[in-house]
Amino acid sequence: MKNIFLFGESMVELLNVSPNAQLPQTLKQSFAGDVFNTAVYLKRVFADMKVNIVTAVGTDEFSSNMVEYFQQQNIETDFVYRSNDKIAGLYSIKTDSEGERTFTYWRENSAARQVMKSIDSAEIEKMSQGDVFFFSGISLAVITPEDRPKFWKMVEKLKSAGVTIIFDPNYRARMWSSPDEAKQEYHQAFTLSNIALPGVDDFKQLYQLNTAEEVITFSEAYTFDELVIKNGEQGVVYIKDNKRTDIAITPVENVVDTTSAGDSFNGVFVGARTAGTNSNDAIKLASASAALVIQHKGAIVDQDVFQAFIDNDLYRLN
Repeated sequence: MKNIFLFGESMVELLNVSPNAQLPQTLKQSFAGDVFNTAVYLKRVFADMKVNIVTAVGTDEFSSNMVEYFQQQNIETDFVYRSNDKIAGLYSIKTDSEGERTFTYWRENSAARQVMKSIDSAEIEKMSQGDVFFFSGISLAVITPEDRPKFWKMVEKLKSAGVTIIFDPNYRARMWSSPDEAKQEYHQAFTLSNIALPGVDDFKQLYQLNTAEEVITFSEAYTFDELVIKNGEQGVVYIKDNKRTDIAITPVENVVDTTSAGDSFNGVFVGARTAGTNSNDAIKLASASAALVIQHKGAIVDQDVFQAFIDNDLYRLN
């Protein structure tokens, strides 16, 4: 059984479901976060894989409910650590008529910021027995700066043990003290990663690179086994052994909510490649997953809706 570890933060999600401009607003409460979303979609498509989330939560009611929700989604919780003095982070989300999102965060007291304080050498040894370690730019930004050196030592040990390291930049400017701070941490991430999953939009914001070609040139300074560049409606560019493959996607006309589009892509792609699916089919399946997700509200699509996608699209690829 393949064993995958995903490192990051899950948060309490408040989604505005009020009709028109109703006040006070009606909010739907759930749980989400880029790495958790990735874990959910990975597990839904590849149920035979062991999918672990590596994070920290509090002992508050929201945190306890969150851990129960992880378990309901069949995500392993052995690496979910409990803080006695911190709580789960929280964010609210609002979408406009074109499905674009606006977020408000309350995460300064999030237990996930302190997660590295709970991870010792014995825990790292357990993770070293895994197949994949996935993290994101948001994962990095959440960790307190003083704990990042410990994080990098952990990643180095995992890579030395033969674990495949996968990184999605997922840049959020407001989470960093400066672009230079982010660039410094991203350089470490790119240096240690076997597979990188950048989006052109992330590179526009952080590096002022506007095209997939510019991202490819930037990436030549690193030694990725695989480079997957997500470029919106223009498709996906895949690089392996200096060979480029351009994979077209079918644009979605009915975009409801773009939340978790990249996360679902990541989860399905990582699962497919770990399962041995060829890169072309892995990207097509991941793109189909993202296309489905953005046609529904919220980060996590209802199980029944997503199961229909699995039944249809997996059948076509097998």
